[in-house]
Amino acid sequence: MPSQSVLEQKKAIVAELSERLKNSVTGVVVSYQGINTEDDTKLRKELRENNVKYTVVKNTLLSRACEEAGLDELKPVLEGTTALATSDSEYAAAARILCGYAKDHDNFKVKSGYLDGAVVDMDTIVSLSKLPTRDVLLANVLGAFQAPIAAFARVMQAVVDEGGFDACLEKKAAEAAPAEEAPAAE
Repeated sequence: MPSQSVLEQKKAIVAELSERLKNSVTGVVVSYQGINTEDDTKLRKELRENNVKYTVVKNTLLSRACEEAGLDELKPVLEGTTALATSDSEYAAAARILCGYAKDHDNFKVKSGYLDGAVVDMDTIVSLSKLPTRDVLLANVLGAFQAPIAAFARVMQAVVDEGGFDACLEKKAAEAAPAEEAPAAE
């Protein structure tokens, strides 16, 4: 039987994992078997740069943390080598990085994941992995908001370049007058 101090350490780890699962918006469980140290270091660096917390965990401890966090549906995939990647703010970062990494490394497998406290299927994880980064999405939204304003500004600049509103009306009237006379000449 393990000593009391070992049990206390394990309880603390389970409590920490449980809080991490509860407080994160998304998480991905992977099997990291067969990756070398150099690749693992690169992966961890990329995850860190995207504010994703990545740790290797024991299956039994993660299983108990899943029970406490209400993510029991993750338990069936907890076998073999297991690592957990969680993000407190970015929904797609962990899935995007880990699914991309899994494409390039045969032994590295995405097992499961969760989103807003609910376990999701692999199709959802793959869909998340295909989303662009938060900055790209914000740039697209800003571009969509800015497009009508920019088009209006271009029209107004064209009016100014033509000599003002009255000059534009005169020019349009002059262009329309020959067109009206042409059918009468036939």
